[in-house]
Amino acid sequence: MTDPESLRPVLDGADALFLHDGGAGAHLLSPRDILDVAKAGGVGRIVLLSSIGVATRPHSASHGGMMRAFEDAVRQSAMAWTILRPGAFNSNMYAWAETVRAQRTVAAPFGDVGLPTVDPADIAEVAAAALHEDGHAGQIYELTGPALTTPRQRAETLGEALGEPIRFVEQTRDEARAQMLQFMPEPVVETTLDAIGEPTSAEQRISPDVERVLGRAPYTFTDWVQRNITAFR
Repeated sequence: MTDPESLRPVLDGADALFLHDGGAGAHLLSPRDILDVAKAGGVGRIVLLSSIGVATRPHSASHGGMMRAFEDAVRQSAMAWTILRPGAFNSNMYAWAETVRAQRTVAAPFGDVGLPTVDPADIAEVAAAALHEDGHAGQIYELTGPALTTPRQRAETLGEALGEPIRFVEQTRDEARAQMLQFMPEPVVETTLDAIGEPTSAEQRISPDVERVLGRAPYTFTDWVQRNITAFR
């Protein structure tokens, strides 16, 4: 992805493209160059996986800068575009898997702050619909789960699925920051801690977009745990 010209044989003859904003490596990518190569290869429809933070935290370096640049490039690409803005993923809880398996313990900050975390399966189904079906061009979909859950509640849900209690240890912000800096750039860490510690009303809003696109309610956190519990055994 850092060498858009290398994508030409991959995209030649394609008519649709699912594009991720690059995550922690977004600053290494040139979205406009990637889209130019895609358009030259015949791509006429693009679905971008962005983040709700583009709308809720426009002044942050990670969301207001890198992710906004991807969205702007997609909007200006002259292709039929759809932008997906999910909140926090249920699959972020895989970060707990090692301590749950070894010690039946979860450590996380802001134990009683709720967010409507979203199942990646819902994101995938909405993306597939936008890639394969008409009627999604020019749409921005905010993707959330059906209810607010807190880290403490998620740990309890894991324990219920395992049939054993999970001990919840509430980290300080500094403890969480030190852990997250091991695998995330500092600007992303600070924005993430702000969002999960002091979410805005927009970040806690339950969006109707999953149900609007798929014709069913979003999966719950319990649904996700039941499908993925083997990772925590």
